[in-house]
Amino acid sequence: MSEDVQAGVIGVGSMGQNHARVYTELTDVDLVGVADVDGERANEVATRHNSRAMARRDLLSVVDAVSVAVPTAHHAALVRECIEADVAVLVEKPFVADPAVGRELCGLAQTHDVPLQVGHVERFNPAVRAVSEVLEDEDVIALDARRLGAPRERDIKDGAVMDLMIHDIDVACSLVDGEIERLNAVSAEDGRYVDAQLGFANGVVGSLTASRVTQRKIRELAITARECWIIVDYITRTVEIHRQSPREYDGEESPYPGFDSRVWRRGIDSNEGIIEQPIVDDREPLKAELASFVDCTRTGEDPVVTGEDGLRALRIAKRIDRLAAPDPPEVDAR
Repeated sequence: MSEDVQAGVIGVGSMGQNHARVYTELTDVDLVGVADVDGERANEVATRHNSRAMARRDLLSVVDAVSVAVPTAHHAALVRECIEADVAVLVEKPFVADPAVGRELCGLAQTHDVPLQVGHVERFNPAVRAVSEVLEDEDVIALDARRLGAPRERDIKDGAVMDLMIHDIDVACSLVDGEIERLNAVSAEDGRYVDAQLGFANGVVGSLTASRVTQRKIRELAITARECWIIVDYITRTVEIHRQSPREYDGEESPYPGFDSRVWRRGIDSNEGIIEQPIVDDREPLKAELASFVDCTRTGEDPVVTGEDGLRALRIAKRIDRLAAPDPPEVDAR
């Protein structure tokens, strides 16, 4: 590998264009080319970023790492092509359409010793990273995630579960140490509004809601723990920890590992009790995600969000889709 990681993007629609932009903003990364079935669009994006529009096979012959940002139906074939070319690949979520194919691709990546990352970008939201530190010292009881109001700037082909809820499935599974044993779901408005209930083996319960009909964009996660209630706002990238009484700790240090006194605020509201606020960085989640992917390309270490992680979220999302159908079949939650 050269000193700079040679990166490319396959599929430069709205999401792929963001990948191309971010690669040009990262240090020690060279966006060498983009590929798209729409040649005019590929040329326009390449010109904008001082790169080249290339045929896909030509691109894979000169890059170390590539983002795949095409419709889900094409993920499997393109990921396979990247792996067989020994190119590290980040594929946008959902991983693939068929879990059996996803298992095969995970094995293929291991055989070729190629990093395979799935683009669950919310894992890199600084608020999620902050709350994962907070939860190391808390006893979680329940999670409640709301992802309402579909993005208007994208042509959405996946359903509400695969496009919206799958983010919260992945985050919930990353925060809760346990397998899902119970699962239920209902839907309305032809599947544009879906509500799912999860029961984990360790007793934690979860409620996930995805909506394309709600007339306001909301991206929130509420966590009920024995000693506090935590609100995560994905949009503002903030975390609030609500308590009835102050937590005992040395005033010179943060009450949680991972935060020192410089990144911790405490506020007192006479009606609401104590509100603690970890001060999280404001780094763009996609930039953090691609920087992490580039690091894996350099080091060969496992990605933060592996193919197996993407496969887990996919399986759960598919079960929810089936359960939320008008006449749901019997579904094994294991």
